[in-house]
Amino acid sequence: MAQAGGGSVAGGAVRRWLGVVGAGGAVGDDVARAAFAVGRACAQAEAVLVCGGLGGVMEAACRGARSAGGLTVGLLPGTDRAAANEAVAVALPTGLGELRNGLIVRAADALVAIGGEWGTLSEIALALKAGKPVVGLASWELARPGIEVAADPADAVARALAAV
Repeated sequence: MAQAGGGSVAGGAVRRWLGVVGAGGAVGDDVARAAFAVGRACAQAEAVLVCGGLGGVMEAACRGARSAGGLTVGLLPGTDRAAANEAVAVALPTGLGELRNGLIVRAADALVAIGGEWGTLSEIALALKAGKPVVGLASWELARPGIEVAADPADAVARALAAV
């Protein structure tokens, strides 16, 4: 059941939704470890992790969340549910390609950007335009204010969830 102002009700408790965004292709070991730790911290905070559902940062974050019993939602760019990484619990094919980035942002209460490429930058911009908190972990730094810089994965999740 949706709750006004974000989150969902599960057993009477409002759950926050944390968007985790970053490169969908191959990522280095440091980025993968950071994404895994962000996902795990998200689950430990009982937040739902929402992402693009594919590989790279998204897969590592989902694996981290699932390792701690967390719920993962993947908003896929294509129409094939089977394209989701194995750690996505709820795979939603959108058929929207990169336009699904806006859905990820709108579904999230806050965004954690880990590393990233052009798609990540688009998600950051959409989140800032929508007034959503954005925390960056070794990610884009813009001349305009808006991205809060985190020191490590636990700090990234704590800052994002504290902002909602």
